[in-house]
Amino acid sequence: MSTRTDPVQGTPTAAARALPPVLVFCVAVVAVISSLGAPLVPAIAEVYDVPVHDAQWSLTVSLLVGAVATPVLGRLGDGRHRRRVMLGALAVVLAGSVLAALPLGFGWLLAGRALQGLGLGLAPLAMATARDALTGPRQRATVAALSITVVAGVGLGYPVAGLVADLGGVHAAFWLGAAVSGLALVAGALVLPPPPTAAPRRLDVVGAVLLGGALAGGLLVLSEGDTWGWTSPRLLGLAAASVLAAAGWIAWSLRVPAPLVDLRLARGRTAATAHLTSLLVGMANYLLLASVTVFAQTPAASGYGFGSSVVVAGLVLVPFSVASVGASRAARALTDRAGPHVSLPAGALVLALALGLYALVPGNLWALGGVMALAGFGVGAVFAVLPGLVVGAVPPRETGSAMSLNQVLRYVGFSTGSAVVAAVLAAATPAGAPFPSAGGYTALALGGCAVSVATALLTWLLAPRPAASSVTTTPTTA
Repeated sequence: MSTRTDPVQGTPTAAARALPPVLVFCVAVVAVISSLGAPLVPAIAEVYDVPVHDAQWSLTVSLLVGAVATPVLGRLGDGRHRRRVMLGALAVVLAGSVLAALPLGFGWLLAGRALQGLGLGLAPLAMATARDALTGPRQRATVAALSITVVAGVGLGYPVAGLVADLGGVHAAFWLGAAVSGLALVAGALVLPPPPTAAPRRLDVVGAVLLGGALAGGLLVLSEGDTWGWTSPRLLGLAAASVLAAAGWIAWSLRVPAPLVDLRLARGRTAATAHLTSLLVGMANYLLLASVTVFAQTPAASGYGFGSSVVVAGLVLVPFSVASVGASRAARALTDRAGPHVSLPAGALVLALALGLYALVPGNLWALGGVMALAGFGVGAVFAVLPGLVVGAVPPRETGSAMSLNQVLRYVGFSTGSAVVAAVLAAATPAGAPFPSAGGYTALALGGCAVSVATALLTWLLAPRPAASSVTTTPTTA
């Protein structure tokens, strides 16, 4: 379907002109809201009187739901139901924001945060809408903007949310999320076009249940191992159940004709490299993002923190978002000139450098902001190249499914990194102490650095060379 036009003048209607900014706005809103738990973790721990590693679930649960919601919404949004699915997802995000904003208890907060995480599945649908409703340069520019918005959105709304939280408390920040998500819902209802007519594909319910169970169980094992005991029967039983669910999901996905996530699209060296890179960089990225705001807000009396307010901790994330946007164009230019076997390792090594500097425990907020700018550049560079790598590795008819798999693995990496942060900080907190030791952050940074260096080596060895591949770097539909 092409851009809607005025029947007399042949020019785009007001709704068609507004479509690109509305799509970007909706994806940015859900990206910010879904990861809003990061700078608020210490405040949530204080308000609800729970340990910091438990409060970390206010971030992890949204990312976990996003990993499962992405393929589910993608399947439900196939064909003629896409507009309804997108508006329904925005309505769920609004409901989750209201639930998180109400002072009902920590369990209800987690439930609201889980509902907010559903919005992370909107990005592929927004890209599909841009592909169908726009043409030419407007289509390419909109899809490119959407592909980086999920990464850049991490820090865009945090300073404002932090200021609101400082002035009115944690619940006020979630009320702000409710207001903004309500605005996105209204804008979407006014602008989103009807999708092209197509027969919807059947939803793989069994695959969704197995994937969700495997991820939830695995993340719970990681985050609660120190509390339950790593050799406790309860933990070992949950770990075994998670492994069985994961194995069952893989076997099921390879057997059924239309699985929720088509793992067969990861076959081949190029596709496997792109998907594994998305998982690894996502995990290393969140080892930093999920811990840095807690680090910044830890009182200076701990020996390493800055005692920052929520708003200042949110400002620390702004360099990450700005640099990730700037890295997108530079990475695509480098890929066009030298190939993905150069640009991908370069981005991963920049992220490794940032994590290495983080391991040195920055002595002031300016240094911490520099670390975040480096990390944003590295992450933005990698994620800008991956869509083109995925597209070049699969037949055109499989593009949407392949990008959905890549997005799922990105969110699995995000949620795994967040859960590891909770586990390491819990283990690094001495008995009776209110804060983790600095060694916990050093361990997280060194672990992320090692993952990033391994990713650089992997992509240098396995990513296609220009002479052997015609891989492009223009992001496409997810």
